[in-house]
Amino acid sequence: MSKRKAQQASGIVRRTAGTGPGSPQGGSQVGERKQELTMKQAREERRRREQQRRERARQQAQLRKLLLSIGVVGIFLLLLGGGVYFLIRTGSQSQAQNQQGQMQSQGRPVVDAAYPPVDQVYCDASEQVAVHYHAHLSIYINGQPVQLPANTGIASDCIYWLHTHDTTGVIHIEAPQNERFTLGQFFDIWKNQFAELGNGFPSQLDQASGWSVYVDGKPYQGDFHSLQLQAHELITLAYNSPHVQPDTVYNWGSL
Repeated sequence: MSKRKAQQASGIVRRTAGTGPGSPQGGSQVGERKQELTMKQAREERRRREQQRRERARQQAQLRKLLLSIGVVGIFLLLLGGGVYFLIRTGSQSQAQNQQGQMQSQGRPVVDAAYPPVDQVYCDASEQVAVHYHAHLSIYINGQPVQLPANTGIASDCIYWLHTHDTTGVIHIEAPQNERFTLGQFFDIWKNQFAELGNGFPSQLDQASGWSVYVDGKPYQGDFHSLQLQAHELITLAYNSPHVQPDTVYNWGSL
């Protein structure tokens, strides 16, 4: 073997011997690999913990949102329940008051079954004196005056709280207690119980439109059926009668 080949063979042996597990260089590489693996595991652990932290934060946020929604729904239901309770209570009180008023009125005897109460206005055996006043009504239809029939509201054995004695247009209000009576109640008594008197009940009076209405000479806006009767009140109703002059004075005499 030549000297050069001997040197090359010696170098190969040295390099091989220096890179084995038992050599200092081989031990250093193993240590580096272990260190890299440890660092990778640490990164994975930090990443796992960060994911867990984010998941807990997300769950907590969802829980807060759910609790807030439940709170809002609870407040809404509480307010809704309070409103329903208030409406029911108010309706019950109103119904009780109406029933009480009806019971008080219905407690009065019916003198003649042929003349029952009309709009809670009774036909009593005699005229009442606790409340007693008068209103005057003039009616014009198609330019012609229409008389109120005499004895409207007066039967053979009873008399309604709203009635007439003659054809002057004076409505007598004679009741046992101080109540509010309307023109519509008088018309219902006339139409339902005494339509055969005079020329009959004018069908135009069932209509709320087409009329010019005056109270004490002044125009009245609204449904005249709801007009409350007042002492010495002058009411003028004109249907298709544009040239009618409303009443402004009336000789009440001793009424």
